[in-house]
Amino acid sequence: MRIGVIGTGRIGTIHANTLSRNREVGSLILTDAAPSRAQELAHRLGETAAPGIDEIFRWGVDAVVITTATSAHAELIGRAARSGLPVFCEKPIALDLAGTLQAIAEVETAGTVLQMGFQRRFDAGYTGAREAVASGRLGRLHTVRAMTSDQAPPPAAYLSASGGLYRDTLIHDFDVVRWVTGREVVDVYAAGSDAGPALFRELGDVDTAAAVLTLDDGTLATATATRLNGAGYDVRMELAGELDQVVVGLDDRTPIASTEPTGPPAADKPWTGFLERFGPAYEAELAAFVEVVRGERANPCDGREALQALRIAEACEVSRRERRPVRPAELPDGS
Repeated sequence: MRIGVIGTGRIGTIHANTLSRNREVGSLILTDAAPSRAQELAHRLGETAAPGIDEIFRWGVDAVVITTATSAHAELIGRAARSGLPVFCEKPIALDLAGTLQAIAEVETAGTVLQMGFQRRFDAGYTGAREAVASGRLGRLHTVRAMTSDQAPPPAAYLSASGGLYRDTLIHDFDVVRWVTGREVVDVYAAGSDAGPALFRELGDVDTAAAVLTLDDGTLATATATRLNGAGYDVRMELAGELDQVVVGLDDRTPIASTEPTGPPAADKPWTGFLERFGPAYEAELAAFVEVVRGERANPCDGREALQALRIAEACEVSRRERRPVRPAELPDGS
């Protein structure tokens, strides 16, 4: 199997390394907007660098992995679909519903595969939580608390093209709330704060956000995020039911300290970022993609799943801006 990797930045490099080690992948063709970056990575991995995207399609590959800037995702998904190629793409498909739907339509018309990169679906903790809910261990689920806290903001150039905290960060929480609970979000109420660095105000973004989500069975969920969690990278999810409760992301590296006299000590080596925290999950999702391409398993996260997460994020943006509850279903697809 020959796979083309388009984009060799931080996450593209991780994915290329993972695929290069996969015994079912015979070779990779790497390309990047900065050709020297792709060439350097290809040299390190013993793979081939292409001077541009056209060569990826012209030289012939069996599948494509897209890890470019978000602005290029939808166009590349469409091009791969028209070429009859299965695609793995980092989230999101696009920063708007119309662009997302157009790309999904191209995939569905072509009858190809689009697997989205929501890596938390492959994390052992979230998988365990999903199993706990499905088994009935928790009883009737009444409360879900999800959170994502970055230790420090990403570079300004990244923030300006990210789509904002809801679309870039909380979208992972929105996706995994749906996946773990098996329910849909029918109503959101969101708020955000830009009281931190001036950069966020200049970009019209927020550095900290919270949303209350109502699920279709009446379960209440909260999702919070911040770019400024100095203690470390903190990603958790708590699920409480009438019979039991569980937590994802609580281990000896969770960057939190108890004020109780008999509480656990602070982590000696707290998580610093998502690549470290979710390393095994990133490997597992690429292994799953290879299996999908080989016809050995069903697509674990298609474009329609990504659309639902984006619709929730869009509803949160409207709610924050207009200070009112918003039903994701009320958003026009062309918004």
